[in-house]
Amino acid sequence: MTPTQERLRQAAAARIRTARPDLAVRFDLASAEGLLAAQAAIQGAAQGSGPAPGEGDGGGRSGSGPAPDTDDTVAAVVIGRLDLAQWVRSTCAFALSLAGERAALWRRSFTRTVFLAGNPANLRDRFAFAHTADDGSAAWAGPGPASETAALRRLLKLFHGDAALPAAPDLTVRVPGRAGAAGRPPVHRHLYLATAGCSVSEALVHLNHVLAEAVLDGLIAHGDAVTIRQVPRLMGVPASFAALRVTADTTLPGRLRAAAGLTEETPLD
Repeated sequence: MTPTQERLRQAAAARIRTARPDLAVRFDLASAEGLLAAQAAIQGAAQGSGPAPGEGDGGGRSGSGPAPDTDDTVAAVVIGRLDLAQWVRSTCAFALSLAGERAALWRRSFTRTVFLAGNPANLRDRFAFAHTADDGSAAWAGPGPASETAALRRLLKLFHGDAALPAAPDLTVRVPGRAGAAGRPPVHRHLYLATAGCSVSEALVHLNHVLAEAVLDGLIAHGDAVTIRQVPRLMGVPASFAALRVTADTTLPGRLRAAAGLTEETPLD
């Protein structure tokens, strides 16, 4: 169904409660104003604990004075060449490779990620990457304390993709790994991405958060299929969403917008 303002508020509030239930009492999550205030505090906390420019903004980190081990947790991804299908597949594979405290702390930091420009092949002798795309186009480090990736972040420039995201047909990606490893049959979901006014960098941030958090929350598993669908806006999309990426609407102060949405599961053909 079309994500109304109330549905967007509910989704944003649920994201905060899932990752940091201790912060829910600090903000009025029932109102758009409270949610936007929470997001402003989240961004301020991130800037005070590490590299805010060029990172995924979290869209839901919250609170004044969060625990250092939570707010300091960050992943870094080095992008040498962008292939959207490979990017989606590898983002899921990276998130699926995480477990235990490392995964839990990254989820509590709202999958905070810094995007860097560079060639992973030229860096593998100097840095230990947690995951590298099959074609070598991107590599992930962390997640962990910001100090773990400080040298990498000092060496490389931030990835800037300021151009508008090119229009593309629907793209279906199969998540790598043995189907059924999660204890359920593989499923198919659609990930709608709102492209109106969306740059390449912004699209990667939205996709990164939705995919990584869906993996950590058990919505996406090995063997699943994910279809990326570009639409100008999610308003009017006749779909039921299991997860929504909610941001401030820059054209209408005080309102929220759906930047991306992951649909409910359907059986995989």
